[in-house]
Amino acid sequence: MKKVLLIGLAIGLCANLFGAKISQTQCESKEDSFIFAGGECIQYSEVEGEVEGVLTIVVHGTWKEGTDTLGRYEPFAETLNMATDITTVAVALPGYSGSSTNNFEALSHNGTKHLAAQKEYIEFLGELVKSLKEKYNAKTINYIGHSAGAAMGATLSAYKPTLIDNIVLAGGSYDIDKKIKQKGLISTIDFIDNIKETKYLLIYGTKDKISPPSITIDFYKIAKKKGVDVQIVKVEGAEHLDLDMTDTSVDAITEMLEN
Repeated sequence: MKKVLLIGLAIGLCANLFGAKISQTQCESKEDSFIFAGGECIQYSEVEGEVEGVLTIVVHGTWKEGTDTLGRYEPFAETLNMATDITTVAVALPGYSGSSTNNFEALSHNGTKHLAAQKEYIEFLGELVKSLKEKYNAKTINYIGHSAGAAMGATLSAYKPTLIDNIVLAGGSYDIDKKIKQKGLISTIDFIDNIKETKYLLIYGTKDKISPPSITIDFYKIAKKKGVDVQIVKVEGAEHLDLDMTDTSVDAITEMLEN
């Protein structure tokens, strides 16, 4: 298993080194699963389900530039599909797997910092979600994000409040750290009053040192006070890595998406 993952990571790195800029025409001519959205050619992995009109989108967090994130998240998409029978796609953000870097580098790179909180990046993510919704003719969008994917999804759900119907946020952050406050950075808290219909599931691990429990618990209290439809799940003993893939998380996600 480790050998397969390492091979996948190497393939992903090569894809980004030699195919960083991909035009729309080139993107549409690719044989694998790619979609051109927000100016980027995004590779994704699809697991088809029987439930009509519903799409689940899985978004990863920050990994080293060039990582084959689909190699890690495709099995997770399959797990969710088996549990819910909903068509599920795992996406590789710019700079990961075979996705382009036309406008944005990988979330972790030697360049622009705090991409996950950049307004322009959130708008790109919104275009990606919208394009996938249209491609699959989905009326209901479920979004599952881990770490930076959770932070961006939370911000997007408040910034574009009619785009996402159900959202799962594992190990995320919901406000801008005062230490990195700068022009152009946005967060969920900035738009929390926009939230109306979206249902939220917050997941935290008791041993998560990257997104400590207090971050999720404090946001839960704020969201609850604002009247947001929000639930919170504690994963005992879980650290940050793979928090979204724990049995407790998958059970909670499945229950949410089936109700």
